[in-house]
Order: sequence, then structure tokens, then C-alpha cells
Amino acid sequence: MKILVTGGAGFIGSAVVRQAVARGHAVVNLDALTYAANLENVASVADSPLYAFEHVDIRDRAALDRVLADHRPDAILHLAAESHVDRSIDGPGAFIETNVTGTYNLLEAARAYWTAQGRPDAFRFHHISTDEVFGSLGETGQFTEDTPYDPRSPYSASKAASDHLVRAWHETYGLPVVLTNCSNNYGPFHFPEKLVPVVILKALAGQPIPVYGDGGNVRDWLYVEDHADALLTVLERGEIGRSYNIGGENEARNIDLVRTICAHLDDLRPEGAPHDRLIAFVTDRPGHDRRYAIDPTRIRTELGWRPSVTVEQGLRLTVEWYLANEDWWRPLLDRQGVGQRLGTA
Repeated sequence: MKILVTGGAGFIGSAVVRQAVARGHAVVNLDALTYAANLENVASVADSPLYAFEHVDIRDRAALDRVLADHRPDAILHLAAESHVDRSIDGPGAFIETNVTGTYNLLEAARAYWTAQGRPDAFRFHHISTDEVFGSLGETGQFTEDTPYDPRSPYSASKAASDHLVRAWHETYGLPVVLTNCSNNYGPFHFPEKLVPVVILKALAGQPIPVYGDGGNVRDWLYVEDHADALLTVLERGEIGRSYNIGGENEARNIDLVRTICAHLDDLRPEGAPHDRLIAFVTDRPGHDRRYAIDPTRIRTELGWRPSVTVEQGLRLTVEWYLANEDWWRPLLDRQGVGQRLGTA
């Protein structure tokens, strides 16, 4: 296939780009190159004849029309989004503009393109979303594809809105769509404002490792390379109009995740040990969801997909990658907001 990937210079998007090219797909990477994007994430495929880059914002409808007409993709993988909850608390407007209005623009551009091409059955619009649209769980239970939406932050509300738009464009206009909602991702090339890279880089610097509240918030952790594999599986074999929850089958409390990372650092960088002495509990995030957990039964039974690594294995791989790639993460520490406490409004 020829796949248009929006947000392909970001964390998850770049993993998809790298894997898609490795599988022999032609890829058009469309990215606005906002603060969390980095073309170094796709440097390994940049010289491939299967790869092309378009510096375009999904809020620009005319540019989207041009890209689709020029490249004529067989499918769209829509990952471009503002995604940091803390930033959405401080500045929700950007999340509405990109995640809602931008998705609307892309849907309309895709619909016009698909119609002009004769509405081919093989075309796919794959929208990538988050488990945060489902709200917060209690001590038991898991999110399924039929769980009612209950977003609690500006970020999750904007993603919920984009999910509803995608379903509406399928039901109203017949646009062939698939949707996925994933759990928390981690792994190589993760921008240093999310929990896992923050812990690694704070520990390496000998600085306090901030843990929100009591550290008891629970997440299901999904290694980013596994997620990219799942997304391509759904794109290739998922049923039109259907959604699939993608989970890592790795629930963990935040404090336990942090201590696991510290233990890996103790082993791999012992001169700073014990790194867990740096853990510092800080005031919790406003509206912080207590627990997320994904039920991945549908993608496992219908498409035969399961994650390939445990969270223990994935965290070890991630720590090793950050230790070996300081040239990648060091310049990012100077970007706006990195290293600062955000989302305290």
C-alpha cells in the first residue's frame, strides 16, 4: 500500500512510519513539526525510495487536498494530535483546533479524495485514539469497545470528539473507516515530557523524580513498537466501521513503574544508584484519572494480535535506548515546557 501517515514525526507516528517502510509499504509522512515532533525519529528511513515527507498542518484544508491529489494514497493513518494532558489543562484551545477541527478537515479532504477516486472499496481511513476517552475505572473492570465515553480532561474530550466525527463520517457518508483506542505507550523516541522518559532523564541528572499524588494511578503500558505493529494489522485486516482496543496487557501502578525504571538504571548505570532515592511525590494533576485498563479480546480473537513484550522487558529496552541515544534527547530538553511542571491550573 501507499499510506499517508499524519503525525509521522511524532512518537507513535514515527514508529508506524519505520515499520511500514520496513514491510515494503510506501509512506507519505505528513507533519506540522510542532514542539514534540522530530524528523530525527524517521532518519533511518528518510533516504528510502518508499518514503516522502510533507510539512503540512492538518488544520490547512487546501494543503491536505494537494497532498492527497499529489500522492494518491491507498490509506490514511491519522495520528496527528496534541496529546499531553498537562498541556491541555494549561492551553485547551490548541487541542480543540488540532484534534477536533484538524480531524474534521482531514475527514473532509479524505471524503473528497475518496469520492473523486470512484469510492474504492480498498481505501481505509484509520483513526488512532486513546483509552482516556472512556474516563476512569474503579479497582476492577476493563475498557471494551462498547464502554460509554466519559472523558475527564480537555485532551481526552478533544479525542472523544474526533472519534465521534470519524464514526459520523462513516455512517453518514460511507467513508471506510477503522478506529483504535490504545493504552499508555512508552519506548524509544518518546518526547521527554511523558512519565517514562521524565523518570529516566531526571534520574540520570540526579534530580528529583516527580510522582503525582500517591503514585497509585494505574495504567496499562504498551510498548510503542508493539502498538505500531497492531496499527498496521488493523489497517490491513480490520473490519470497516469497527473499533479495536489495543492494550499492552501490562497494568502497573505509576509508583511501581517508576521503581522498575530505577532498578534498571541501578543495573545499567550503577554510579547513580540507588536511583529510587530521588523519588519525590508532588501535588496531583487536576482531574487525574485513577485507573485505565484495556480489554484486548477483540483484536486478539478477530485479528490474532497480542503484544510481544512484557512491561519489564519493554522498560529495559527503553532504558537501554535512552542511555545509548543522548545525542537524540539532549537537544530536546531546551524545547518549550520540557522539564517544567505543567497542568497545575
